[in-house]
Amino acid sequence: MTRPTSRDVATAAGVSQATVSLVLGDKWRGRVSERTATLVREAATALGYRPNLAARNLRLGSTRTALLVVPALTNEFFARVYTGAARVAADHGFGVVLYPSPDGTGPARDPFASARAALDGVIASSMAADALTAIGGDGLPLVMLDSDPTAGTAAAHVNLAMTDGVHQVTTHLLGHGHRRFLHLAADIETWTFDVRARALAARLGPTTELRTVRAALTVDAARTAMEAALADPHDRPTAIVCDDDILAAGACKAARRLGLRVPEDLSVTGFDDLGLATAVEPELTTVRLPAELVGEQGMTALLAVLEGTPWTAPDIPVELVVRDSSGPAPTP
Repeated sequence: MTRPTSRDVATAAGVSQATVSLVLGDKWRGRVSERTATLVREAATALGYRPNLAARNLRLGSTRTALLVVPALTNEFFARVYTGAARVAADHGFGVVLYPSPDGTGPARDPFASARAALDGVIASSMAADALTAIGGDGLPLVMLDSDPTAGTAAAHVNLAMTDGVHQVTTHLLGHGHRRFLHLAADIETWTFDVRARALAARLGPTTELRTVRAALTVDAARTAMEAALADPHDRPTAIVCDDDILAAGACKAARRLGLRVPEDLSVTGFDDLGLATAVEPELTTVRLPAELVGEQGMTALLAVLEGTPWTAPDIPVELVVRDSSGPAPTP
């Protein structure tokens, strides 16, 4: 059976091939009526027409491919970011290549003979920005996720309202009478975790105590760090604010090993609202970060940049989800 061509679609819809190209290339708005665009799409569907992407991309000098750079594939948050980005990309005829930059081993080997020839643009997490140089993608249009909007040369930024998330956590805990806090911080030097630390210190006043302990982003590292931090019964916090749900899970394990009850003796909060948050017992009070929306906005921003359209948007709202790992401060 002969594969249908754009000319066949044009004949079926009663329009020119140029109109078919505009509609199927998603360039029709302002040039073609919505009724005509609908006729073209219906004709293409009825004929089973599929555009020759390779030929079109060669003609346009575009691959219609974006690279999403993340720290690792094992973190559920970044998997959700990819899902959101891929959804928007598919709606616009783009593909998304996922590129992990493994923590502790440096950027992975360049998977492209030439990033500039293989890609139209890059979306990168702040924790994986160093990978851009390794793949030769530092000259491509760049959208940064969860990163300092005042630094670097990115064409656009997509950020979460992290400061507000910390404020929601501290308001919740202060309202429960907590005054002795421990910040279990991710042992990674990056903007997003710096923002959380600054927001926590700024929110807690002179009537509170705040101590910081750092740990790698693993349950075992967090447990070990918390076992040491909670060992002295005379110098224990009543609330642990964790940078991540993984760290919070480790803090809960440490509390159990020391015979402490969560939340009766110690409240624990996380960040992200991963699946882990409801898999542990008690379930975690945590700040829900809409990861898929981050990916959607990241891809939307890149598409705007490629079109030459300025892209700005407010920080994406976050939400405190109160569960059983937090409660009233214990009576002294």
